[in-house]
Amino acid sequence: MANTNLLYKISIRPKTEEDTAWLRQHLINEWGGEPVLANKRSYYPTRLPGFLAILEGPKGKEIVGEVTYSVEKPDCEIVTLSSLREGLGIGTALFSYIETVARAEQCRKLHLITTSDNLNAIGFYQKRGMRIVGVLIDALDDIRRVKPHIGHIGMNNIPLKDALLLEKRLT
Repeated sequence: MANTNLLYKISIRPKTEEDTAWLRQHLINEWGGEPVLANKRSYYPTRLPGFLAILEGPKGKEIVGEVTYSVEKPDCEIVTLSSLREGLGIGTALFSYIETVARAEQCRKLHLITTSDNLNAIGFYQKRGMRIVGVLIDALDDIRRVKPHIGHIGMNNIPLKDALLLEKRLT
C-alpha cells in the first residue's frame, strides 16, 4: 500500500491578521472561545503571537494546526496548541517552533497548562521533554465562572476538575 503522506507537504508560518477569523472560529470549536484561561490568567490567542501549520496537498492549502504563546521573561507559555490531523507530525512541528522561539528569546523554561483529562496531550508533551510540575486543584471551577458552558465530564470520561502544569527547562 502506498504512503499517502507523500502527497502532502506541511509548512509552518507565523499567523497574521488575516488569520484572525479562522483562529477565532477554531477557538470556539476547540476551546469554547476566548478567553483561554490558564492559572488564573485570561489570554486572547487571536491577539497573541503564534504559528499555523499549513497542509499542501492535491486539493490545495488548508490550515491544520495552530499554536499561540506568550513570552514573559524568563518564561514562555504555550497558550494553545492543536493539530487538526493526527499522525502527520503537525503538533511536533508546532511544538518545535515554539521551543525554538523560547530559546531565541533566552527563556529559561517553556510551560503550559492542560486539563487532567487530556491524556493524549499529557503524553505528547512528556514525550517532548516536559514534566508535570504542579496540579491546580479544582482549576475548572474557576474557569467555569467565566465559561459556564464547560462540562463536568471531560475526555476519556474523566471528571473535569483539575489542571496540570507542565514545563520544560531550557537552560
